[in-house]
Amino acid sequence: MIGGLKVLALVTARGGSKGLPGKNILPVRGRPLIQWTIDAARASRYIDRLILSCDDPGIIDIAVAAGCEAPFRRDAALATDTATSVDVALDALDRVPNYEVLLLLQPTSPLRTAADIDGALDLFAARGAPACTGVRLAEDHPYWTYRCDPDGRLTPFAVPAEGQAQRRQDLPAAWRINGALYIVRVDEFRRSRSFLPAGVIAFSMPADRSIDIDTIDDVERMNALLDARDTADPPAN
Repeated sequence: MIGGLKVLALVTARGGSKGLPGKNILPVRGRPLIQWTIDAARASRYIDRLILSCDDPGIIDIAVAAGCEAPFRRDAALATDTATSVDVALDALDRVPNYEVLLLLQPTSPLRTAADIDGALDLFAARGAPACTGVRLAEDHPYWTYRCDPDGRLTPFAVPAEGQAQRRQDLPAAWRINGALYIVRVDEFRRSRSFLPAGVIAFSMPADRSIDIDTIDDVERMNALLDARDTADPPAN
């Protein structure tokens, strides 16, 4: 609970991943990928209940063994490529009612920590915001990105203000949503059907905790980040 509001944390996973089959339970450093998210959520100071929405019995068993509740099995219609996270979350809220705050945690963001979760919830409560989402600095600034038409002509996605310097150090900061966490008031979510309603605020996270697992290359990057972290912080004797 935070600010007198009950917090429901929802982990979403489905069994039909095509880009990286079985990615939600892929073993990384001795833990299934989904367990990294469950472990972080269980260490939060504010989460009142942690549940899973999933269609796959194998994933459900692993999540339950890791300490996440699975009070229902997701319907097949909500486990297709076209099903949206909004529909999945609304289904979970209907099945598990009486919470004022929804926290969506995707297993594909395994390096987000309990401190990130609690820091975002602290910010959300302190600002009285309708929603809060994790962000990181964008790798490519919007002023440097272009559309390319069928004839090969380029047009900018974003046009800088007149006189805006184009050196990297002079550009205004550009942020992108990292997918690591979405916090939203349940009443606002039901009204707007969006994790990013008007008034959503940003919780800044570093790139190394914003990694999103979609391919085997992403898994290798995660392992490289963990190796670098282990080198920087060797275990105590």
